[in-house]
Amino acid sequence: MNIETIDYQAPDAKQALARSLHNTGFAVLANHSITEARISQIYQDWGNFFASDTKHDFLRDPENQDGYFPFRSENAKGQTVKDLKEFYHVYTWGRVPESLETQTRAIHNDLTNLGIELLSWLQDETPDEVRRKFTMPLHEMMGESLMSLLRILHYPPMEETVEEGAIRAAAHEDINLITLLLAGSQPGLQAKDKQGVWHDISCDAGMITINNGDMLSLASHDYYPSTTHRVVNPDASANQSRYSMPIFLHPRPDVKLDKDFSAGEFLQQRLKEIGLK
Repeated sequence: MNIETIDYQAPDAKQALARSLHNTGFAVLANHSITEARISQIYQDWGNFFASDTKHDFLRDPENQDGYFPFRSENAKGQTVKDLKEFYHVYTWGRVPESLETQTRAIHNDLTNLGIELLSWLQDETPDEVRRKFTMPLHEMMGESLMSLLRILHYPPMEETVEEGAIRAAAHEDINLITLLLAGSQPGLQAKDKQGVWHDISCDAGMITINNGDMLSLASHDYYPSTTHRVVNPDASANQSRYSMPIFLHPRPDVKLDKDFSAGEFLQQRLKEIGLK
């Protein structure tokens, strides 16, 4: 499973990104503008939030899906055992604790803009016979969208006894077009190849992992596959908190992904399947 590490500044970056996402569903982006120090600081700041009782003042809004989701709120599609994580959802219009407002809004904006740029790269590099099937250019699907979701994840240290089958994030595929994931504070992310073998994904500090979501797979007729991935439990020697921060790029709800589904319809269906609706 040749997941390529792509230099954002390289002249062949567009081609390398499209090739890796087509072949594996994943890519790793290096030499971009979001610094390692900035990533480390925002993990530290949100770690303080998760360690405080303040988080309960921001409990999730079941309708809007923003705010704080307590430990074991979510299960993967097709799973009944809840994941071993807590998390916070940030939308451009949603709630953010005042002490975290400035840096969180800034990272949401910067990752969104980077993601839209990467979608334009894919639009340029997708073969004509696939591109003709898009209902509109991929980056234009994001025009004026308020749906892109920044998720701040905390996987607490493992308890002595864990329910059978429970892991930090069970095997799943993302819902959206593409995901940009700031490198996790600890290892654990794995992707599954076409033969069913799991592979560790690099979490080198400062890197951004990119992966296709189900919406892109649907829109491209699986030219860009939505690859199954998970976050495994740590060994006893590395049993500590893990933080990660993905942004899920979602089109406007009215955008048609194919003849059967709009983005809004697809999202509502999937939220029900993972226990959030």
